[in-house]
Amino acid sequence: MQRDFDKTDLKHELRQIVRGEVLDDPETRKIYSRDASLFEVWPTVVVWPKDKEDVKSVVRFVSKKKKEDKENGSEKYKNLSVTVRAAGSCMSGGSLNESIILDVSKYLNKFSVDAPNRLAEVEPGVFYRDFEVETLKHDLILPCYTASKNLCALGGMIGNNAAGEKTLSHGKMENFIEELTVILKDGEEYILRPISRVDLLRRSHEHDFGGGVYERMMRLIEENRDTINKAKPKVSKNSAGYYLWNIERNGMFDLSKLLVGSQGTLGIMVGAKIRLEEVRPKSKLLVIFLPSTEKLGDLVNTILPHNPESLESYDDSTFKLAVRYLPEMLKIMKTGFLKLVWSFLPEAWMALTSGIPKLVLLVEFAGKEESEIDQKIEKLKKDLKRFGLSMRSTKKVEEVEKYWTIRRESFNLLRKHIHGKRTAPFIDDVCVEPKNLPKFLPRLKKILDDARLLYTIAGHAGNGNFHVIPLMDMKDSHNRALIPLLSEKIYDLVKEYGGTITAEHNDGIVRTPYLNKMYSPEILDLFKQTKQIFDPENIFNPGKKVGGTVEYMVGHLAKD
Repeated sequence: MQRDFDKTDLKHELRQIVRGEVLDDPETRKIYSRDASLFEVWPTVVVWPKDKEDVKSVVRFVSKKKKEDKENGSEKYKNLSVTVRAAGSCMSGGSLNESIILDVSKYLNKFSVDAPNRLAEVEPGVFYRDFEVETLKHDLILPCYTASKNLCALGGMIGNNAAGEKTLSHGKMENFIEELTVILKDGEEYILRPISRVDLLRRSHEHDFGGGVYERMMRLIEENRDTINKAKPKVSKNSAGYYLWNIERNGMFDLSKLLVGSQGTLGIMVGAKIRLEEVRPKSKLLVIFLPSTEKLGDLVNTILPHNPESLESYDDSTFKLAVRYLPEMLKIMKTGFLKLVWSFLPEAWMALTSGIPKLVLLVEFAGKEESEIDQKIEKLKKDLKRFGLSMRSTKKVEEVEKYWTIRRESFNLLRKHIHGKRTAPFIDDVCVEPKNLPKFLPRLKKILDDARLLYTIAGHAGNGNFHVIPLMDMKDSHNRALIPLLSEKIYDLVKEYGGTITAEHNDGIVRTPYLNKMYSPEILDLFKQTKQIFDPENIFNPGKKVGGTVEYMVGHLAKD
């Protein structure tokens, strides 16, 4: 076997073919060795492509080197690959790679908004915060934004199939994609959009690489249609695996629905056409306090027919954090101190008289007129009377902001005050059908409590999707050993209830090894075949979706 490629030569060769920057200094590589996940993976070189032509050049370069290996019977370039990265906010390690990182945030960050048609065209490096400022000028929004909307970029949102608090009523990122422009393994540009059966047959007979992809994917779907459709998770949100069940829809064949959520493992997205929605300018909350989760399933199923904008939740640990760090919480809210203290009195009285609620539900209604929203809240309150629960409906914007701040900021405050520990997102995105929550949540908490973890649970109750974020000292070998053990236990529990191990944050390094908890060997083999069809030389973001192992995951846990 020949030695691996020379890293100095790699930098030199890349500099000959790209107009953007090529960096391999230790400081840059260290920055790109981390994202928002638990992992540390040092790249060999980082490229800031100037435009999509640079992306094509890098892909062609890697493809050529892989071809040389095949012709020479060597493995010199076996580990040469490309991972595209934008904001680096991925919580699953999807933006980490030991070879070439393509950071598209510096140059591939242009976008335009076609307000009359409610469409936008974006490059992958566009930060959502900049994008939203422009869309709001036209009273338009991309409503599948995440809680990290001030940090994330559109490329990552598409690669992970983003979702957030508005997903209950608006759907995930996949629902807003009209078409994608992608660079496939031959270094050529292809536009993926819904096509008819006639166009599919024509396209599959064309002799370019894209034609071969269409032909083989058409055959894979036709030969395994029943198996694929039965494998679709029975939850409203899922980011695990390849979405083979989404390709055929309403008589159309749409490979863009496969590329969404694929974490850059099948090709590199360099452009997208996105559908926008009109902003609903007014909103209010109905806040429901649950002394136990026993009635949660019935409660959620009673709420959902009222079509709320969102149905979010946070647990008693989060509630306690809000009380514990109340002065700082008030500073975050940036409004009158006495006014906000006064607004917290009902919660304080409830905690004194009835105890701290096990779960708080935030039911948001939105519309153009407050009177319309008030009517919806009153109808829901009548339907909920039989549960005998404490409820509050907000009257002012400040009250709404109070509850959202508790939901979003409590854990950040805890992280600031607990020294020597960090957020540990590894079981952070489980999802089951809401009807199963009363049985599922207590068993989930028992597993965590038995491990003596400090954690909070918050999430999207309307979808049955909960974010479990422990705080852990990653220098402690005991804690690092807990990660695979707890992953096994919790994903077995998710499997028992027919859920998904990741509703939003995707597979990456942290969950790819556990896809067998959700999918049969037959489906896992179809995932491998899909990867082989698009990327036979394993050029794009290896080890995610297919090929990941527990050993690699544990071996790359960061120790700080």
